[in-house]
Amino acid sequence: MSKIAPNGKGCAVVIGAGTRQGVGGAVCARLATAGLHVYAVGRTAERVESLAADIRNSGGAATAIVADTSEPAQVARVFQQIAQGGQPLEIMVFNAAERNIPKPFLEMTPEYIENLWRVGCFAGFLAGHEALRAMLPNGRGTLIFTGASASMRGRAKFAGFASAKAGLRAFAQSMAREFGPKGIHVAHVVIDGLVAGDRIRSFGAGVGQALLWSKGEDGTLDPDAIAEAFWQVHAQPKSAWTHELDLRPFKEEF
Repeated sequence: MSKIAPNGKGCAVVIGAGTRQGVGGAVCARLATAGLHVYAVGRTAERVESLAADIRNSGGAATAIVADTSEPAQVARVFQQIAQGGQPLEIMVFNAAERNIPKPFLEMTPEYIENLWRVGCFAGFLAGHEALRAMLPNGRGTLIFTGASASMRGRAKFAGFASAKAGLRAFAQSMAREFGPKGIHVAHVVIDGLVAGDRIRSFGAGVGQALLWSKGEDGTLDPDAIAEAFWQVHAQPKSAWTHELDLRPFKEEF
């Protein structure tokens, strides 16, 4: 049995944690506010280290880990480091994905498709494996996988991204059906709309900013509001678990 943290809250890991103004960073901050020691995992050292420092400066507990989570050995190393911390893993959030940029189908190369799949789908399989191994001995825990409208349908010029997201959704469904009866809550959250985070703000030398402006007030998803929804999923009692939740601005058509 893992040693319980002094605050009794255990720890959390967020795969695909970037800046504080993105979904992954906002989720890290929200989980830290709840008293969990957060492991922020991302590919860019500067971003995850800055995020972890920001959380610590705000009174939370956070550790930055740099890893390419599409590589099995690196994912195993991440969870080994978490286990060495001695706190039970209460929640794993998988938020990794490549940029969702349109590309004509006939211009998609095998390498392009494989990269989208490895980052957005295969990495979720790897993270799910390791998280389940950590949670099952305690008979509890939450796994949340970040989805998109592409998880549900493939649009023209988005075949690569949609195929990765649809595969991730299928993994989440299968894990939920197998491990829900064992006390592990597995959820898939569809984010349907433009997220007002750093990724879009920095896109295309002003193109992203113009797109945000075009959506108008409350026309985009606030990363902190998304993070709060993730926390509410984790906090649900066993008698009323959500598997799939979709989030969108009230102005968004669907």
